[in-house]
Amino acid sequence: MMLRHLLKLIWRRKSRNLLLSLEILLAFVLVFAVAAFAARYVQLQQLPTGFSYRNQWMVQIRTEKPLVNDAAVYDQVQRNLLALPEVEQVAFAALPVYQMSRRSGTYERADGTGPIRLDVQDASDQYGPTMDMRVASGRWFSSADDGADTTPVVINQLAAERLFPGAVKAAVGKLFSDPSDENNPTRYRVVGVVDAFRSQGELMDPVPFMLPRFRPGVGKEAMTIIMLKLRPGTPRAFESALSTRIKQLQPQWSLVITPLTEARASMLSLQLVPLKIGAVIAAFLLVMVAFGLFGVLWQNTMQRTPEIGLRRALGAASGSIYRQIIAEQFLLSSGAMLVGLLLLVQLPLTGVMSETLNWPVFWVAVALSAAVIYLLSLLSSLYPGWRAARLSPVQALHHE
Repeated sequence: MMLRHLLKLIWRRKSRNLLLSLEILLAFVLVFAVAAFAARYVQLQQLPTGFSYRNQWMVQIRTEKPLVNDAAVYDQVQRNLLALPEVEQVAFAALPVYQMSRRSGTYERADGTGPIRLDVQDASDQYGPTMDMRVASGRWFSSADDGADTTPVVINQLAAERLFPGAVKAAVGKLFSDPSDENNPTRYRVVGVVDAFRSQGELMDPVPFMLPRFRPGVGKEAMTIIMLKLRPGTPRAFESALSTRIKQLQPQWSLVITPLTEARASMLSLQLVPLKIGAVIAAFLLVMVAFGLFGVLWQNTMQRTPEIGLRRALGAASGSIYRQIIAEQFLLSSGAMLVGLLLLVQLPLTGVMSETLNWPVFWVAVALSAAVIYLLSLLSSLYPGWRAARLSPVQALHHE
C-alpha cells in the first residue's frame, strides 16, 4: 500500500523528476562502463598466461641491417650463454613478451575450410622449457622433427578449439595450412597443445595462438629475441656480465636487456592507464551528479513544505517523513536504473563486445553500479530528508 502511494507521488511530479531520472541514468551508465572494465580485468587476471616471468629475462637484439638467420651464430650465442653459471636455459623467439608487439595470420584446416585467425610466435626448441610452459597434450617440438615435410607447431587450447571443433582432444597430429602462397602453401602439424599463451600478460584477452618451430639456419627470418631462464636469486647486476658476454660474440648488436618481472610491471601499468583515466572521469562526473541530485532534491523538498506540514499535522512522525523522502529517491533511482539495464543488456545479448562483456562481467558491473547509485542517492537525500523531518507542523503550514 505504501509502495503504491509513493509511486503515485512520484508520478504526479513526473515533469520535475524527469531531469533527476536522466541524471541518475547517465550516472548509472557511466559507472557501469568503468565497473565492467574493472571486472573484466579482474576476470582476466584469474586466467593463466601460460608462461612464467619470475626467473626469466629477455634480450632484444637491435641491428642497423636485418639480422641474418645464421645457424652458427645462434649456436655460438646459445653455448656461450649456457656457460654462464647463472643461466639455466636459452631460447630464441620472433617477438618479445609483455609488449604490445603482435603478429597474426589467417589459416585453413586440412579440408580447406576456414579462415581461422591466429596470433603467431615463432620460437626455438628450447622456448617451452625456458618459459616454463606446460604442454597439456603431445610434446614440445625438438630435433626429432628435423626433416619433417611439415612445420611442427604448438598451439594453445583456444586455437585447438577454433581449428578442430569437436576434436580438440585429438588435435595432436592434425594438419592445417597457411594459404597465403597459393603455389606452395605452408603446412603445419600440431605436435603439442598448451593450456594457454597470452604474450602480453595477465590483462590480455585470450586469443588463439600458434608457436611454429624456428630452426636456426632454416628459412629466411631470423629471431631477434633471446629468452633466458636464470637461477633463482640472480641479481639485476648480472645484466652487465650478460651484455659483456654477448657483445664479445657480436659487437655490432645493440642490446636491450629486461627481466620479465620489470617488463610485466611496465605492461600492467600501461594496460591500466585507460581504467585509471576512466575512473577519474567517472569520479568527477559522479561528484557533479551528486551535487545536481542534492540541489534538485532540496528544491523538491522545499516546494513540498505545505504537504509535509499537513502530514505532520495529521500525526505523521518525523522519522516517517525522513523515510518517505529517502524511499522516493530510491524508487526514482530504481526506475532510472531499470531503463539503463534494459538498454545495456543488449550488449551481451547481441555479443557486440564479444568476450569483453560476457555475462559474469555484465552482472558484476550491474551490481557494482547499482550499489554506487543507491549510495549516491542515499547521501544526496539524507540532508533534504533530515530538514523536512525537522519542520514543525505550524512552520510548514505557514510556509509561503
